[in-house]
Amino acid sequence: MIQKLLHEGVEVETSIDGFAAADFPEISADNKKAKPANHAVVVTHFELARMIERVNRRFAGVLRNEMTKLGIEDVGPAQAMVLLAIGDVELSVGELLDRGHYVGSNISYYLKQLADGGYIDRVASQRDKRSARIRLTEKGEQLCADLRNAGGTYNRLLARDAEDLRNLEIAFQTLHRLELVWGNATRYGL
Repeated sequence: MIQKLLHEGVEVETSIDGFAAADFPEISADNKKAKPANHAVVVTHFELARMIERVNRRFAGVLRNEMTKLGIEDVGPAQAMVLLAIGDVELSVGELLDRGHYVGSNISYYLKQLADGGYIDRVASQRDKRSARIRLTEKGEQLCADLRNAGGTYNRLLARDAEDLRNLEIAFQTLHRLELVWGNATRYGL
């Protein structure tokens, strides 16, 4: 939408982290060279992180509502996301950690709740009895299928036409790039 507004010549002024674009003359100057005059959009990594956090909280609320409709009260949205991350494969806890943004102690707690609720099976590894492989039970598979079906409604709201689909692809690609950049910065520094 911002791109559409910029192309139509509507001024868009964005305040980020409590600062206006005018507070960043070097960025504002670069934006004026790249875009028509009087258009300044400044987005920092902090603002992106805050937006991602807010979107994640909103999505957790959507999951909570859908699970309430399904009569699921023994697990929450975070545990449902773990189930969706496991999917139809059998994997180790380490592999699961790579698929999500879980803290080690949280994932242990989530997996215990899911095992107690009958959503996953934990099978001790044949090679190393200290590690376990995790897979969904029928109950876990059914919850994932129900949540995916409910997600279809939201997909139709977000992707009404080819342009909406393309915008979702761009958003996904951008978030993926952020994940890679921030992950590499964490591992290797700047």
